[in-house]
Amino acid sequence: MISLIQLEYVVAVDNYRHFATAAEKCFVTQPTLSMQLKKMEEELGIILFDRSKQPVIPTETGKKIIEQARLVLQESKKITILANEAKEELSGELRIGIIPTISPYLLPLFAGEFKKHYPNVHVKVEELVTEQIEERLQKDFLDVGILVTPLHNKNIIEQPLYYEEMLIYSNKTHPLAHQSVIQIKDIASPEIWLLSDGHCFRHQVVNLCDLHDLENDKLPFEFEGGSLDTLMKIIDQEGGFTLIPELAGIELPEEKKTQVRHLSKMHPLREVSLVFTRQFAKTRLVELLGESIKKAVPKELLNQDRGTLVEWR
Repeated sequence: MISLIQLEYVVAVDNYRHFATAAEKCFVTQPTLSMQLKKMEEELGIILFDRSKQPVIPTETGKKIIEQARLVLQESKKITILANEAKEELSGELRIGIIPTISPYLLPLFAGEFKKHYPNVHVKVEELVTEQIEERLQKDFLDVGILVTPLHNKNIIEQPLYYEEMLIYSNKTHPLAHQSVIQIKDIASPEIWLLSDGHCFRHQVVNLCDLHDLENDKLPFEFEGGSLDTLMKIIDQEGGFTLIPELAGIELPEEKKTQVRHLSKMHPLREVSLVFTRQFAKTRLVELLGESIKKAVPKELLNQDRGTLVEWR
């Protein structure tokens, strides 16, 4: 009979594509892990992994069995979680992935308070780009993600939290800082600074302003990075402008807020959500996490009707 331990070993090998690494992560020796997998293959009468390849890869049948193994392991975890919830004992680990254009502005608002209210929950946060969060959720390396939606990923459930406006941040001397009416065509300019490719906020700005063929030949140098704070400091020094999310604008010092402007006729919004997979077990924890975040952000950000949603994918 196939055991949960064997299923854990199978999933670990698929995650790391290396027997020695998988054994290390499962806290067993490689011979023990290999023996258990071989025993499982013999019992099923099929080969789960092609060991001739480096890194090892699952066979076509192995892929289907590994997918089912993930579901079984997730369902088995629910037994302890349901029992703890019935006893009103919220404990364990909550692994959160959050994207860099949300993390520095949202985390300080809710993380400390969440931990105070639920001291027995060990919160672990990783700053990752969207694609990394999606991958780690599906491999069970993360429990929940905080990122910009919609993702249009059928394997991931989205729970919208708030909607923040996309604002203009410019150098003090830039014409946009003094322009009375600002339209989208005014920011479709080679003077705009963008985050590096792979960041959803960059793609939202590109989609909003139709900058797909833009060449930033008016900027003093090319910048490849994922920090909006760095981008704003560069703009203060070198000129130009960029777009920033509303929470970033709210947290600016008062003297910097004069450099923040709104688009005049359109209020572009980005939707920030909690995301998790369909086999997610810690449902009560994610509910409480969502409630904590909604309480922490300004109330106006909870209203989707105050602007127009801009998709990035």
